[in-house]
Amino acid sequence: MQDFLFYLNLGWEHIISLDALDHQLFVLALIAVYSYSDWKKILILVTAFTIGHSITLALSILDVFRVPSDWVEFLIPLTIVLTSLDNIIMKNQKQTLMRANYYLALIFGLVHGMGFANTARVMIAKSQSIALPLLGFNIGLELGQIVIVAAILIILFIALNLFKVNKKDWILFVSSGVFALSLKMTLERIPF
Repeated sequence: MQDFLFYLNLGWEHIISLDALDHQLFVLALIAVYSYSDWKKILILVTAFTIGHSITLALSILDVFRVPSDWVEFLIPLTIVLTSLDNIIMKNQKQTLMRANYYLALIFGLVHGMGFANTARVMIAKSQSIALPLLGFNIGLELGQIVIVAAILIILFIALNLFKVNKKDWILFVSSGVFALSLKMTLERIPF
């Protein structure tokens, strides 16, 4: 149980810590097009991200493949750039964008899973089963994402209802901010 709680906390920190800005921005970009009434769809969306993240993390820990960390650190913010750009370009096609975000969450979750793979590979001994660490890590990651989503939805509720912000303006404002921050990260991490 102590190992499980250790990995649960590790997953929590992986998404909640101040060092996890890239993951937080990705979640923000993914859910920017949704409303607080779409909370069930959003939970499915962040779970798709966790599934993608888990698959790559497991394959990396099992040493099925390795991607150089400088490329992973470049690709992660690039996924955020593409997601936020998609929001900006398709802001008038909300339903299409919402469907596309499920695929983006799963596919780009695969990329984000590689970001923790090198650390996880070292932490999980060869003789140790990866099931318990992965389960704990992913539950922690999911719980952290739910907290981030709840905070974003509260801000969205206040913006739309208290300050009467237009939903399309919200999408454009949030996506533009995320785009700018993630583009900066991407350019700083070019591996060649």
